[in-house]
Amino acid sequence: VQLVESGGGLVQPGGSLTLSCVLSGSTLSLYVMYWYRQAPGKKREQVARVTRGDIRTYEDYVEGRFTISRDNANNRTYLQMSHLKPEDTAIYFCNASRVTGKGEEYDYWGQGTQVTVSS
Repeated sequence: VQLVESGGGLVQPGGSLTLSCVLSGSTLSLYVMYWYRQAPGKKREQVARVTRGDIRTYEDYVEGRFTISRDNANNRTYLQMSHLKPEDTAIYFCNASRVTGKGEEYDYWGQGTQVTVSS
C-alpha cells in the first residue's frame, strides 16, 4: 500500500490551498483517513480525520478553516485549507489506518508535502 500527497506549496497568509492524497495497492473505503502535520522542531500532530462513514473531526487549531473529504471511488483524500496562517507552515502527511475484525492493525503514511505560509 502506498500513499502519495500532492498540492503543497508557498501561499500568502489568508490564502487557500488544497492537498490531495492518493492511495494505491488497496481500497480507500477500508480505512480511516487522517491528515497530520509536522512543523520544524515540533512533534507531528493530527489535523483532521474522516471515518469510513464520512464523519469528520478537526483539531481546534484548524476548525472552521480546513475541510477534510474522501473520494472512495478514486481512492483519494483531500484537505482543503483556507484562511491560512504562518503557523500552519509544516510538512503535511496523509495517513490510512485500519483495524480488521480479527484485530489486525494496518497503518500507512505518505512521504509528506510541504506547505509554507509566508508573505
